Amino acid sequence: MSDQSPWWPGGPEGTQGPPGPEGTAGPSSRGGPYGGGAYYYPPGTTPGARPPNGARPTRPRRPVTPRRWLWIGIGIGVVLLLLHGHRISETDVVLFCVLIPSIILHEIAHGWVALAFGDDTAKRAGRLTLNPIAHIDIVGTVIVPILLIWSGFGFFGWAKPVPVNVSKLRSPRNQGVLVSLAGPLTNVVLCVISAVAFRVFGGINAVNASGQLELWALILFYLGLANVYLAAFNMLPIPPLDGSVLVERMLPGSWWPRYLELRRYTLPLILIFVVLASYIHDGNTSLIDHLSASVENWWFGVLGVPT
Repeated sequence: MSDQSPWWPGGPEGTQGPPGPEGTAGPSSRGGPYGGGAYYYPPGTTPGARPPNGARPTRPRRPVTPRRWLWIGIGIGVVLLLLHGHRISETDVVLFCVLIPSIILHEIAHGWVALAFGDDTAKRAGRLTLNPIAHIDIVGTVIVPILLIWSGFGFFGWAKPVPVNVSKLRSPRNQGVLVSLAGPLTNVVLCVISAVAFRVFGGINAVNASGQLELWALILFYLGLANVYLAAFNMLPIPPLDGSVLVERMLPGSWWPRYLELRRYTLPLILIFVVLASYIHDGNTSLIDHLSASVENWWFGVLGVPT
């Protein structure tokens, strides 16, 4: 049963008013808690505007800012340096090629579940397509993964979050939880598919003359490993990660105004934690390396690969 507290879409105080500019909410029709009509949206998604009279929304082209050009230039420069130093291995390329589709499918899953529950915002925005161009964030989907993978610092990235208007869900608070969890669940499904395929087709024995896994087995291995990391990371109960929705669902309605204000500032804390975990050492091993080794050993066990 949906919780129609005042701080949720459809409640007496937070009723959605006329739409504002594309990608934003319009003014509240009853003077909701923010005065600007902002509505809650689940972790892993972004709010989408509702066009008047059901018209298809226009998607104006976003100009490439000088900062974005700077990021692009830095990324190209680093890639050229790595190529010059012959530091790009077959494993790096495979890892990048399995990570990007996994991130994109994670985002599409949010939109598909929202559509099943009555919100077609992502569909009207053209975000339910498998075409990667619609989901790529030049920094999060291309530059950051390239820099991290090819510099030896692991892998991390993101795609453009899908727009979700929770006020259009039939049971906003309960179904908003399922919309958020759809992303990590998709990563878990990809893990299971990778593990089953690796075992069924004998990936453990697919070794070439140099003692390395054949390319198809290497792809399955890293497809599963990348999705283990994505599922585990996104299920951390820290906003705006998807797992935080489990905590949010239990919050009293009276806490929501303050919580939603604080949630927008938590992403830098996550990034700071990741950086600090790389510098906190136990002997010669960093905390992040300990965590990575534990995850990888578990994945080796799932695939039946001796460590």
